[in-house]
Amino acid sequence: MNIERAEPGWPPVVVTGGYQTGVVLMRDLARRGVTVYCVDFNPEQPCFRSVYGQSFLCPNPDAQPAEWVRFMLDLAGKIGGRPALIPSADQFVTAIAEHAAELEPHFTFLQSFAAVQSLLATKKRQYEVAADYGMQVPRTRFVESIDDVRAFCAEARFPCLMKPVHFREWERFPPGHPLRFQKIALADSAAELERQYRLAESVSSEAVLQEVIEGPDDAKLVYLSCYGRNGERIAVCLLREIRTEPIYFGSASVVMLADDPDTEALCDRFLRNVGYAGVCEIELKRDSRDGRVKMIEANPRYSVTADAGPYAGVPIGWLHYLDLIGQPVEPMRPDGRDFRHIVLGRDFACYRSYRQAGLMSWREFIRYYRPPVGFFDFDARDWRVSARTLVDLFKTVAGPPIRRVFPKRRS
Repeated sequence: MNIERAEPGWPPVVVTGGYQTGVVLMRDLARRGVTVYCVDFNPEQPCFRSVYGQSFLCPNPDAQPAEWVRFMLDLAGKIGGRPALIPSADQFVTAIAEHAAELEPHFTFLQSFAAVQSLLATKKRQYEVAADYGMQVPRTRFVESIDDVRAFCAEARFPCLMKPVHFREWERFPPGHPLRFQKIALADSAAELERQYRLAESVSSEAVLQEVIEGPDDAKLVYLSCYGRNGERIAVCLLREIRTEPIYFGSASVVMLADDPDTEALCDRFLRNVGYAGVCEIELKRDSRDGRVKMIEANPRYSVTADAGPYAGVPIGWLHYLDLIGQPVEPMRPDGRDFRHIVLGRDFACYRSYRQAGLMSWREFIRYYRPPVGFFDFDARDWRVSARTLVDLFKTVAGPPIRRVFPKRRS
């Protein structure tokens, strides 16, 4: 019942964040006739190789906020038509919220809800907000010193993990650092957690410590949703994670549809209570110790798993666009089709871990690749982006055997 394609003269879209997440959003909108652009400050991001829209190199909004705002205003002037603004990375969620008043005359976005989105974009606040509004969370503490770490350890039940307040903070570690580009650091004891914190504080003394939610990877659920400017839910899709990278504590590499009305109602109630609008993903896990579903994290933007929505019959990005430009939207939920959604890079990377843990055979691994299946990081038409995925897969699969046959000589 919803409009399926853009009409002539409809506003273009600027996607902020050029990782593959932004590329799949660009693809889904471009296929419906929307003119799409993307901005990112990292020239290595896949958006600059994608066929689905023109991408622009922008200043880093963290390091150069004033320059980034000027760039965005200039870009809006060049594009014309007050383009819609949709973030695909937490960094840009925060930047849009901080500069909403300056951006609003030139872009279409949910200005009045930007502050709520920004609250969930940082782990420093999202767990506080979740607990305040009735969402179960594991024991969590924001720390700024080794004394804070020790205070947490005195109450915590191990194993525990440490996360950066913003994922991008650990990107600043030098090559070879054990935490570089990691999402978490796991510790089985207080001494190990202190050691991990010492490694991290060279870049930032701020971190999030959290008890582990125990249970298998397939006890994880992902609530995908979009809420309209009137506060009503216009899209929902609940998924179950099958495998993750890294094993037990990582992001999903394979997901499929799930049926859990209680968890869906829990997440819906939470987002309505905080007054949320826009696209949001909530990752949860059922704790095997007490049977409760607890929040792992929230992503107040278009996410990796959001790409599974269209395969379920719920085009989340498109519905969000329609709502932004003032078109009527009929709420949508999965149409019951069977499918698997796979992140190839993650899935091949996690195979050895599952095999070594005795959790999966090669036959079990391949079973989830039977059609119908959708891939986050492979698209034959977007060949330059997909070529990078295939190269990385070759390194993942062939790298270890090659290194065993031709070990690197030590000088």
